[in-house]
Amino acid sequence: MTRDRRRHGGSEARPPPSSRRAAPPQREWSRVVLVALLSCIIGFGAFAYSGYRKWSLAVRVVTMHPSPPIISPNSSSPALSPHMFWGSYRPQVYFGMKTRSPRSVVTGLMWVSQSGSSSLRHTCEQSDGLARYGWLLHDGVSFGIQEIGDKGFTLMTEFVKRPGGQHGGDWSWRITGTPEAPPSPGQLLSIFFYVATDGQGMLTPHLDGRRLSHVTGTSEELGAFTINFPRPEAGGGAISYNHLVTTCPGLHHITEVVRTSLRDRFSHPSGGPGGNKRRYFGVDVYNPPPQPGSDHSQLIIQQVTLQLPFQAEVIFESGSFWERPGTLSGAALTTELEKHKTHMEEKFRQMFQLEKKGFIPEQIAFAQAALSNMLGGIGYFYGSSLVQSRYNPEPVAYPVAPLYTAVPSRSFFPRGFLWDEGFHLLLIAQWNPSLAWQSLGHWLDLMNADGWIPREQILGPEARSKVPSEFVVQWDENANPPTLFLALRQLLASKDIAPEGLQFLRRAFPRLQTWYNWFNETQNGPLPYSYRWRGRDRDTLRFLNPKTLTSGLDDYPRASHPSDDERHVDLRCWMALASEVMANICNLLGEDGSRYKESYLALSDNSLLDRLHWFERLGAYADYGNHTQNTVLEWEKPRLAPGQDPRSVPPPRLIRVVKKAPKLQFIGALGYVSLFPLLLQLLQPDSPKLGRLLEQIRDPDKLWTPYGIRSLSKSSPMYMKHNTEHDPPYWRGPIWVNVNFLVVRALHHYSQLEGPYQERAGSIYRELRINLLANLYRQYKESGFLWEQYNDQTGRGQGCHPFTGWSALIVLVMAEEY
Repeated sequence: MTRDRRRHGGSEARPPPSSRRAAPPQREWSRVVLVALLSCIIGFGAFAYSGYRKWSLAVRVVTMHPSPPIISPNSSSPALSPHMFWGSYRPQVYFGMKTRSPRSVVTGLMWVSQSGSSSLRHTCEQSDGLARYGWLLHDGVSFGIQEIGDKGFTLMTEFVKRPGGQHGGDWSWRITGTPEAPPSPGQLLSIFFYVATDGQGMLTPHLDGRRLSHVTGTSEELGAFTINFPRPEAGGGAISYNHLVTTCPGLHHITEVVRTSLRDRFSHPSGGPGGNKRRYFGVDVYNPPPQPGSDHSQLIIQQVTLQLPFQAEVIFESGSFWERPGTLSGAALTTELEKHKTHMEEKFRQMFQLEKKGFIPEQIAFAQAALSNMLGGIGYFYGSSLVQSRYNPEPVAYPVAPLYTAVPSRSFFPRGFLWDEGFHLLLIAQWNPSLAWQSLGHWLDLMNADGWIPREQILGPEARSKVPSEFVVQWDENANPPTLFLALRQLLASKDIAPEGLQFLRRAFPRLQTWYNWFNETQNGPLPYSYRWRGRDRDTLRFLNPKTLTSGLDDYPRASHPSDDERHVDLRCWMALASEVMANICNLLGEDGSRYKESYLALSDNSLLDRLHWFERLGAYADYGNHTQNTVLEWEKPRLAPGQDPRSVPPPRLIRVVKKAPKLQFIGALGYVSLFPLLLQLLQPDSPKLGRLLEQIRDPDKLWTPYGIRSLSKSSPMYMKHNTEHDPPYWRGPIWVNVNFLVVRALHHYSQLEGPYQERAGSIYRELRINLLANLYRQYKESGFLWEQYNDQTGRGQGCHPFTGWSALIVLVMAEEY
């Protein structure tokens, strides 16, 4: 009774039943209203909280890391970095320059042969079928010399910069055209020099009669400037001059604007009024109506049509360079180019010492070209990625940002790739550590608050125009191998780290911590100290073996049926490397690195590694997952409904058929993934597993070839198998230079350590090194290019070209810089 009275106020406080039914007292109404109001408030609050939570999760993917940026916003300005402001930062074009700024004035070169092929050359395209093109010398900062072999002639493009003033100084170009011997009579070539504002700045053309003599301009970061077009030196004289002043809806439309403006023109061979007229294609000389839109670029084009041979120059002069010693042209330009050329060749000789290692001048020139193409393939991009998380119904724009990075291929991949850049920086850091620190800072500044970095950087419409739509959107659950730790480990290996490096580490440390944590939280595996790549293709009907693009190894065979039970040995090894480097950074900065040391000790524990990933039947390390080897691609049988017209049935598809149900097991694919504990030097020198892996590497029926180590053993069921009807093998047999570099480096490492396999590792190292060097040099001499990959049966280069991203690591192999 006491409990009841306390709850209801006591029995004596209750009104008679009749009065309760007839009219509730005022306090009862107040209670009802209060309860209803509270219910509404709670309900609205819950609804509001739910909406806020959904919103916060949706915007999380585009919320940038809270720590101060490593690269300050004005660090690329001409005031703070004048020597780096201008550069050949447009690797996607055959020849062009821009500044390291968001809305740069850009310059470029095009050409078209007026004799025979009339294909306009501008952006690097494999379909152009050029015999060769690439930098012969490029120091990454001040100058570059490039050779382009077209049909019937060769172009030599040269540039050099001269510091001075407040806006990045001057630069000059020289373009030399040489016909093949014997030259075609009357061979005409049109060269087009252009300058565009990219939506910011003003340009004014100046004419000398009908010839465009120079352009003056202004922009926010360049101030006032002048671009001069001296008359070219040509054996047959200039046939004609044409120019075009127009607008362009974006830099990625420049080729189209020029192509559509070309019309039939006629001129006299000597440029005078007499003689027979000659027909050629020339740009219009009038201004088309400007197109609306604030992002449209002002575009001025100078066309010179002339006979081969010829030499032409373009001279940029900054308006704030008051004490210029003279115009950088003619003999002065030749002298400046020779000075930079001599300096680079001497630095290269002292750094890599290839002569002492027995290489002939032609092989040294090959190595210089490989390094130069890496440095000349560094671009500066600005824009926004398209990203998506599971909380976003549609892709959203990542915050706009700059990126200073090397690119894998000027023709096919002229943009930044996260896992490629770690390999690129191994060579770049050897040549110029400052360039490597800058690239690392730009990449880490792209990190969001969770620690995710979009793995493929497609910044701005010009970059996006080169990418198939299905690869544009980046998902925030998808990783990429953290190869930036490879570059960091090399940079930290120096006895004396420059102040620039220590300053970088202090600013980068919060981001590196978050990035490391992100991998451990999002890519963790089902067991302690195991890891699993997210983002595998889950379309088990379409692919013979669903790809794992996030691993960087694309179609390398993983578990046939993707599941949460997978354990990926390569990712585990990458995390061991990351743990080691983080511990070393903590030691340098005086931070507590105990957690990283503990992780490294666990991840490099050979006995634990063996328990999780050693597959005795394979004789190597392996992934684990839900897998069957009994899968084939077969043509889908059409199914007709009664009375259905056969013509209405979709064409048959090649689909995967599972002949035997999968089960949890190790994946029997011997190849690059199997070698990762060796590649990243995690095995103890006396480990019997090291001996087994050395046997597998040297077996010609498995991984060994006369040209390098193939990506997948000939004994693997997936060796050289198509993944779909239109998806040929990629990492299923061909030879890749980046992994072969890791193999060579690891073999060299184990050949220096006492143990039962020291001599065997040294023997294989020497043989593999010779094979790699011989084949890549031979293919370069025959084709004019370094390639994306090499055929494991013939050694021939294949895939895209030129590929002077990680294939340029051959320079470090030649120099034995590991």
